[in-house]
Amino acid sequence: MTQLTTRNGTPVSRLTFGTMQFGGTADAHESRAMFDAARDAGISHFDTAVGYTDGASETLLGGFIRDARDDLYVATKVGYRGGASRANITTHFDTCRKQLNQDAVDLLYMHRFDPDTPLEETFSTLAELQSTGAIRHIGVSNYAAWQVMKAQSVAKSLGTRIDVIQPMYSLVKRQAEVEIFPMAQDQTIQITPYSPLGGGLLTGKYAQGATGRLTDDHRYKARYGLDWMHATAATLGALGVDLGVAPATLAVAWVAAHRARPSPIISARSVAQLHPSLDAEAFVMTPELYDRITALSLSPAPATDRLEEA
Repeated sequence: MTQLTTRNGTPVSRLTFGTMQFGGTADAHESRAMFDAARDAGISHFDTAVGYTDGASETLLGGFIRDARDDLYVATKVGYRGGASRANITTHFDTCRKQLNQDAVDLLYMHRFDPDTPLEETFSTLAELQSTGAIRHIGVSNYAAWQVMKAQSVAKSLGTRIDVIQPMYSLVKRQAEVEIFPMAQDQTIQITPYSPLGGGLLTGKYAQGATGRLTDDHRYKARYGLDWMHATAATLGALGVDLGVAPATLAVAWVAAHRARPSPIISARSVAQLHPSLDAEAFVMTPELYDRITALSLSPAPATDRLEEA
C-alpha cells in the first residue's frame, strides 16, 4: 500500500479521525477536546471536507493543527457539489485553504465520481495542484472500482496516481470487499474507509432507544434500515458483553484487521462517545475473533457470483 507519512516523515497512525461533527453536533469546545483525545491516543491522520458543517469543520481543525502541523497528516475533499470540473475543484480548494488557514494539504480527495466531466480535466487539475506542492497525494471517495481504474489510467498518463480511496465499510456494509479492496491491493492504494460503526448502529445505542442519525436522517434510515443489520448489531453487542469490550471497539478493530490493512475513520459527537473507538487502536484482534465477528453479518457474493468458489 502507499505509505502515508506526516510532513516530518513519520508513518501515519493506524486509525484516522474524521472531523465531520466539528462545528455541528460537536461545538468548538467539544471538538477541541476530541482533537486532543485523538492526539493523545497517537492519531496523526485527520480527515475533513470543504462543506462539512458549512465550513466550520475545516475552520476549527485549522486552528487545532496550527502548532503541530508537521506532526500531522491532513486530508480534505472537494467536488461533492458542483461536479469535478477544473473550475469547481479550484474554487473549492481555495475555500479549503482559506478555512484551514493552510497553503497546502497532504491529501485531496474527489468527494464523489462525476460522470459529466472528463477524467482528463479532473485529474490534470489535481496533477497541477500536486506539482505545485499544494497537495501531496490524490484520493477518491465513493468511487466504484471500475471508476477508480479509469481514473488511475488517466492519472498515470499525467505522471501521477491515485494513492488513497475512501469507501463506506463496516460489519453491516461489506460491499467494498467484492471489488474495491482487491482493486486497491492490486494498485497499492491505501484504503481509508468511513462509517466503521455503521452510522452508530454498531455501538448498540439504537437498541437501547437512543436517537441519532439513524432516527433523524432519512439517508441513514435507508442505509441501515434492514432487519438483518439491526440483528447483527444486537449480536455484536452481546458478544461485547461476553468479552467485556465495547461493541464500538470491536467494530472498529474488525475493520482495521482486514488483510487489506484499511485505516478506518473514527468520529463522534463527544469525547465520551469517542473513547470506545479510540480503544480499537490498541485492541488485539485475534484471527479467531475476527472470524467470529465476520460470521455475524452477510458476506457479499464474489464479483463473479460463483458462490461455490467463495
